[in-house]
Amino acid sequence: MKSIFFNLNIAFEAILANKLRATLTALGIIFGVSAVITMLAVGNGAQEEILEQIKLVGVNNIVISSIVENKDEKGDGDSKNNKNKKNKTSTGLTLADAESIQKHIPNVSLISPEVVMENTNISREGKQTKGRLVGVLPTYFQTIDYQLAEGQSFSETHLKTGASVCIIGRNIQAKFFSQENPIGKQIKCGKHWLTIIGVLESKKISANSISNLGIRDYNLEIYAPIQTLLVRYLNRGQVTKSILQKSQSNNNNDDPNAQKVEKKAVNYHQIDRLVIQVKETDFLAPSADIIQRMLLRRHQKLQDFDIKIPELLLKQQQRTKDIFNLVLGAIAAISLIVGGIGIMNIMLASVLERIKEIGLRMSLGAKKSDIVLQFMFEAVLISMVGGILGVILGVVGANLITTFSGIPTIVKLDSVFISFGVSASIGLIFGILPARKASMQDPITSLRYE
Repeated sequence: MKSIFFNLNIAFEAILANKLRATLTALGIIFGVSAVITMLAVGNGAQEEILEQIKLVGVNNIVISSIVENKDEKGDGDSKNNKNKKNKTSTGLTLADAESIQKHIPNVSLISPEVVMENTNISREGKQTKGRLVGVLPTYFQTIDYQLAEGQSFSETHLKTGASVCIIGRNIQAKFFSQENPIGKQIKCGKHWLTIIGVLESKKISANSISNLGIRDYNLEIYAPIQTLLVRYLNRGQVTKSILQKSQSNNNNDDPNAQKVEKKAVNYHQIDRLVIQVKETDFLAPSADIIQRMLLRRHQKLQDFDIKIPELLLKQQQRTKDIFNLVLGAIAAISLIVGGIGIMNIMLASVLERIKEIGLRMSLGAKKSDIVLQFMFEAVLISMVGGILGVILGVVGANLITTFSGIPTIVKLDSVFISFGVSASIGLIFGILPARKASMQDPITSLRYE
């Protein structure tokens, strides 16, 4: 043990005696380790972001959205197809569609229809804002894994009777009930007063998720039983498409400037969105295909709905990012290897410079193993110091990327330990050849070396 510490001390003194050479030798390791840590941090951040987005859209969910077309929009020039479309009438997305999917599609675990009322006037005690009123079933909160912070969810009685109750988001609570418990209080949504029975937990949603995934900000919404919206507010399923079109046509005919007024799109869908959760990820694509064909039959072959599988899209995005991070990680790893080769070259040159020193140590009783340990310790120390500096530089680089580009980065301890371990191993591996060469020197020839 004394021999090991003695050789370690000699190696440390040799490095201090040649600070510039040691620093230049360590640069390859420093930049290599920092690059690996930074790339892993970017990859971890991307993976965490994807996982959060999957939680927001729900696991194993198929999302069906209604499509509302503008009647003034021209077709693709195929007049026959356009004429056939005009002759067909779809009932749009309805609760009956949801019931049919639940009944006939296997592997469906949950189904959640939604009715959305945008820009609803929300008021209470002189405070007023515009918000979104959403009609849902209790299964809605299960499909997006959203928990109640306090209160209760909708009961069967609430759903059957269309009760005037609601669950509010955290931001609604902060605005209207900042100093009191909202449970049991009333809030006015549109023309009706609703009694608050629950408050949702706060959920952080990035602007990127809202824009890219079409996710709404749940903290700003008020949820009521879907029957409440259909009974007390608006049930578009009770108004036929032909009646709406006829009414619009009559209004335009009465207007002398009718030709100058654009016809607005008519929303004839009873529900705006339908979220279907299947039991396993493997069933997502087949189930979506079956649902597509079923809805086309029910909607008279009219594609007035859009089907998306957010989880598969996000996982594909994650795979793309993983490949990109793998390439960047490989490039960073190459720089570590280059740094190791640099250490070996410098140590080999150091052996030639210090042949006389080696001969003197061996003539004074140093063994070959002592010479090997000395040069091995020098290479490992340089690598370890380079690894420490590389870790610091990598963490700083990851933080700078987040600060200036907005790209989320996460530095994990395992990436730090792996990078540091690799740097130490490189010093050990690439220090073997110079150490062996130093130990093979003939003491007499070394002492005569000039």
